[in-house]
Amino acid sequence: MRSFVGIGGVRHHVEVAGRGPVCVLSAGLGLVSADWDAVAELLSPWRTVVRFDRPGLGLSGHARVPSSLAGEAGRIAGLLDALEFPGPVTVVGHSLAGFHGEAFARLYPERTAGLVLVDSSIEERPGHVRVPRVVRVGGARVGGAVLRGVGVSRAVGPVGVRRFLVQGALLEYATYGDVARELAALRGEFPLPEGVPVTVLAAYARGSMRWLYRQRGLAATLGATFRVAEPSGHLVMRDSPEDVAEAVLAVRPA
Repeated sequence: MRSFVGIGGVRHHVEVAGRGPVCVLSAGLGLVSADWDAVAELLSPWRTVVRFDRPGLGLSGHARVPSSLAGEAGRIAGLLDALEFPGPVTVVGHSLAGFHGEAFARLYPERTAGLVLVDSSIEERPGHVRVPRVVRVGGARVGGAVLRGVGVSRAVGPVGVRRFLVQGALLEYATYGDVARELAALRGEFPLPEGVPVTVLAAYARGSMRWLYRQRGLAATLGATFRVAEPSGHLVMRDSPEDVAEAVLAVRPA
């Protein structure tokens, strides 16, 4: 079922399918709900699958404010409220959205049944960004407008599916360092909910041992189960949807 819900004054594109316990699929930087198609198909016989486009991406409206970690965790909560899914859910975050999913689990522990991080972004020591946030965000907005004007957004995806892809991706890229630092601070203040299963699913292709080592380190930091999708590039949901579905179904909601 495709629908639109308002969150924070922005129209969000949402798709809900399947039955059973709820899981939320959140894609990485510049990606959209359609990137989960294969995973959603595998999960829907056993899970109610919720996926959405963040502002500035896919069919959702323009981003009114730049991304923040608390804002993205709140977006997931607001989405569930709008869909009337109050109970605990399994949150699945890919790449940058791994930050968002982990933040949701820490800030909304009573609403978290499980957390699956799919080749999540990792910043062991997020450093200070010298360029002020307002300058980075302003540059991203201007750059997105220019690129849309010359038709780049139409070149990277079907019209109506990735309508605002360029602007949304640039804004997320511009605030990536801020979000990473927010997560580092959050980890020191809000623990992961006790007893809630966490899984780190890492992509592995030949020659990517260092990345695999870092993903294993993330799992150790979070006390998570560690899994590997092999062979797979970073877009695990496309390259190995079976591995993603298996990791999600391994979470046994209460």
